[in-house]
Amino acid sequence: MESIQIRRNFSRNILFRMIILGAIGAGLLYWKLDFINDIYFRDQLTPTGLIINGTIVALFILGLFRIIGILISYGLEERALVQFMSNLRDKVDPLYEVAEQRIIARRYRTLETMHKANTPINHNALATTLVASESTRNSLPKFINNTLILTGVFGTIVSLSIALIGASDLLASAVNVNGMGLIIHGMSTALSTTITAIVCYIFFGYFYMKLTDVQTNLVSAVEQITAAHLMPRFQIQTESVLFEFSGLIRSLQSLISKMESSQSSFQNLAQEMQHSQGNIEALEQSISNAFNQVYEERIQPITREMEDIKKLLRDGFRLHEDV
Repeated sequence: MESIQIRRNFSRNILFRMIILGAIGAGLLYWKLDFINDIYFRDQLTPTGLIINGTIVALFILGLFRIIGILISYGLEERALVQFMSNLRDKVDPLYEVAEQRIIARRYRTLETMHKANTPINHNALATTLVASESTRNSLPKFINNTLILTGVFGTIVSLSIALIGASDLLASAVNVNGMGLIIHGMSTALSTTITAIVCYIFFGYFYMKLTDVQTNLVSAVEQITAAHLMPRFQIQTESVLFEFSGLIRSLQSLISKMESSQSSFQNLAQEMQHSQGNIEALEQSISNAFNQVYEERIQPITREMEDIKKLLRDGFRLHEDV
């Protein structure tokens, strides 16, 4: 599990950094409030500067809110990834306490469905689909990031046009004070719109870049988990089949060796039983011989003597009857 490279709480750290830099920017604005008032609000002959600067700031705030929403969502995705890896390490249900709408849960369900349908799994296609899907979430921040600097240029062009109108009025009449005012107003508006666009672009561009880093970190972690843990579980590769088959062959070889050893043991046991049977037969023969010998030496003489006694008794009865 340690092989999975993911920067935990990356999204949350970016949000904290945004809050800190925003607070610093607000402090600078408050510190230079008089300077900002002179450039943006005081002695404005036309609402052009306010409209253009307001548009730039509105785009900036809209893009920031979108970035914040995406970062919060990616923070939940990072926590889901950490929980998923913890479940894999603890050998429990991988989706335990992981919401079904999370990216890693959707990836797991997709692989599970394809595995049950016996469909070949193309990891490259899944990775490309995920990158394309997540890239669409950055479409609005990307548009605003590319537009901010152009709005500054647009404000500068409009302001210079106002200044040129003032210059033409001034040239038409040497005593026309409004012409000089329009020139100054146009130059001031050009300066303010340029400053606004550049500051917003730098701030927004930095966090847009960090948003892409967070997205890359998340997608990379998902693909690492897929390649290292999910693909071996759901995809049957030719290499893995050959490896398992070779392992089966090794197991069969070990089993054959054990069977040969057992057969040899059985043969030895049979030989010992045959030898024991021969010993038993020899013992039976010895007992039979001993019994015959005892019969001939002890019992047979007694039998003859009994026959002699019977003969004597019969002879005695006969003599008695004759008398």
